[in-house]
Amino acid sequence: MGQPVVVAEQPSRSNRGVVRFETNRPLTGMGHERYPNRESATGVRPPDELARRLFDHGGVDRVHMNGNIVTVDLLRGYTSEGLREIIEDLFLYYREPTGDAAEDTEVGGGALAESGAVVVEGAEPAAEEVPEAAS
Repeated sequence: MGQPVVVAEQPSRSNRGVVRFETNRPLTGMGHERYPNRESATGVRPPDELARRLFDHGGVDRVHMNGNIVTVDLLRGYTSEGLREIIEDLFLYYREPTGDAAEDTEVGGGALAESGAVVVEGAEPAAEEVPEAAS
């Protein structure tokens, strides 16, 4: 993970205050994921995390996801500004929970964490072995 999601935003023509986002990858399986409020997004899967992020942005009334479609019902008076970027960035910072509370609360983790490298404070880098020249 670490690649942005490509997102096309389309406001609903028939329902004012509803915005539809189409992604270049499925976010759910074949089933529908419905989030009537932030408290309903309790899981650890990518659609649950995305729903929480959308609600946390503000101005979101409900979220529905099916496959590669995310439908957001906006609260009256709000726009979709910033929502597309939240969806695009979902996999840039999403990591599976490890069970280590300190590690799970860290956002992003940087390039070393993403590569799986382990950094030990005060450790010297290993010297590269240089083959001896044949005599």
